[in-house]
Amino acid sequence: MPQTPGEPPGATPAREPAAVPPRAPADEHDAEPAARRPHQMPPWLPRAFALAGASVLAFLACLWLLERLRGLLLLLLISLFLAFAIEPAVNWLAARGWRRGVATAAMFVIVGLLIAGFLGGIGSLLAAQANHLISGFPEYVRRFVGWVNATFGTHLSQRTVFQRLPTVTDALSRHLADLAGNVWGFGTTAFGVVFNTLGVLLFTFYLSAEGPRFRRTVCSLLPPRRQHEVLRAWEIAVDKTGGYIYSRGLLALISGIAHYAAMAGLGVPYAAALALWVGVISQFIPAVGTYLAGAVPVLIALTKSPSTALWILLFIIAYQQLENYLLQPRITARTLDTHPAVAFGLILAGAAVAGPVGILLAIPLGASLQAFASAYVRRYEVEEHPLTKPDPPPGRWWRWLRR
Repeated sequence: MPQTPGEPPGATPAREPAAVPPRAPADEHDAEPAARRPHQMPPWLPRAFALAGASVLAFLACLWLLERLRGLLLLLLISLFLAFAIEPAVNWLAARGWRRGVATAAMFVIVGLLIAGFLGGIGSLLAAQANHLISGFPEYVRRFVGWVNATFGTHLSQRTVFQRLPTVTDALSRHLADLAGNVWGFGTTAFGVVFNTLGVLLFTFYLSAEGPRFRRTVCSLLPPRRQHEVLRAWEIAVDKTGGYIYSRGLLALISGIAHYAAMAGLGVPYAAALALWVGVISQFIPAVGTYLAGAVPVLIALTKSPSTALWILLFIIAYQQLENYLLQPRITARTLDTHPAVAFGLILAGAAVAGPVGILLAIPLGASLQAFASAYVRRYEVEEHPLTKPDPPPGRWWRWLRR
């Protein structure tokens, strides 16, 4: 190979690199500048948008479904509460050889008889007294005005009161006529109430009669550790609900006996039925039950004399204070360990969520959740501080009274 002029003799000539032809672009996208490629949409972004949209649609569909099934879910919740309430008695009968279905039916019959007796007695009492009040209303007004004038030294005019009575009576008659004209609405409402009642009874019967089988079915879908937690929660719910019914029933019995003694001593008519009304309504309708229960005996006592009604009102107020500060803390402390402020908050929350039914279910449900949470929540020692200093021990007379 000839040497290039200027190269030293014996030097090996350097090889020139072979000419490499330029590579043609595979397509026109590769010809774009490299600076624009990082700004392209990632391939996973459309799938993320689609997944987010599907999640939102599924959430809205669940809300729509819950709104449509709200009535059914409320019926199931009421049925579960009633099944918890009668399950201790059903278990007691089943342990003595009764079949669970027969034991549940027996509890239904007993509860039905109690409710029918209560409604029958109170209904006949209210009907008779309403007729008596309407027929003798002018005389009651005259006696009441005379008693107020003689007792407080006032000068109320009976003529003015009687002049206003026709206006009130006419307005009441118009309202009653309007209500009577809406027969179709009353019929539809009554049919709905009967249908929902039958549904609650059916669900309650199967939840109680088939309780062990239902729990075995639920636990078969869970691992052993979860099974233990579910069964423990179920047991706590049964204990707390049964405790609620027990405490309310005991307080209703004490209240009925006390009010019967007071009304019988004052000569109030229908003292036994009124005492039953006060005991049941004041205990099983929280918050407003006390006022509803006390209004009827006061009105019935008013038919005898205003002074008797005043004494009944004073007795109801005094007994309510005795129950709030002495009886209820001692009885509910062994059944439902719920602070009064917490119980009142639960009642408000239940009323906001489910109306009157939520008021009845709020306290046992809240107590069950509180008991279940206390079994798993870890507690620590509290640091001594003036803000955490407990109250001094009560006096000797208060300790004796709380025994």
